[in-house]
Amino acid sequence: MRQTHTSLFPIGSVLRHKKTGGLYQVIGLAKIEATLEMAYVYESKQTNDYWVRPQAEMEDGRFELVD
Repeated sequence: MRQTHTSLFPIGSVLRHKKTGGLYQVIGLAKIEATLEMAYVYESKQTNDYWVRPQAEMEDGRFELVD
C-alpha cells in the first residue's frame, strides 16, 4: 500500500528561490535512502538539472510559490 505525504508545494508547482531568483518545478516527493527523510525532487527551469532537497529545507521559507 502506497503511503501519501502532505507537502506545502504540490507536484507540478513552480517555485522561486528567494535568494537567487531561480525558478524550479516540483517533480515529486521521495525518501532519502540513508535517513528515510522526505525530500522534494525538482527541476531547474534555467538549466533543466534535477535536484533533491529535504522537505524541511524546501518548506523553511527559502522558496515561494509562483502564481
